[in-house]
Amino acid sequence: MNRMLLKSTPFLILLILILGKDITAQSNHADHDHHHHPKNEIGLGNYLVFLTGEKELSYGLHVHYLHTIEDSKFGVGLGFEKIFDEHNHQTLGIIGSYRPIYPLVLSLSPGILFQGGETSTVNFALHAEAVYEFEINNFHLGPAIGFGYASSEFHISFGLHLAYGF
Repeated sequence: MNRMLLKSTPFLILLILILGKDITAQSNHADHDHHHHPKNEIGLGNYLVFLTGEKELSYGLHVHYLHTIEDSKFGVGLGFEKIFDEHNHQTLGIIGSYRPIYPLVLSLSPGILFQGGETSTVNFALHAEAVYEFEINNFHLGPAIGFGYASSEFHISFGLHLAYGF
């Protein structure tokens, strides 16, 4: 399954970039500097995660809620990430997001890593992410890349960000 995800992820990202250009060209976003993002967003990220310490690929799932601060490019919220590996990585964090230009979203999330197994541990975690999102009405989707640090280990993730804004 990891090989299938690895082979299909670049194709999905390329497809989204190609289709997204047409979708955004047809939208009414003539002035991208004054783009108004919905006040709230519930999002889901599907990622292929490379764990540098273990030198292996795993599936990662990220769920978040973001609230855009009125009349700004900033947002705050909560996020949860789970990496489906033998260590049962689960992270809960506070998210800060920044939209420097439409459609780029940069996020930083300090949090707490919970690891299961025989000896459960709790450690500091930090996750950074960049998303290039395309909007189709209230739905947002696009390729994402992330970098995480937890428990003296790093991981890099590539995948697809999906969200609903309201």
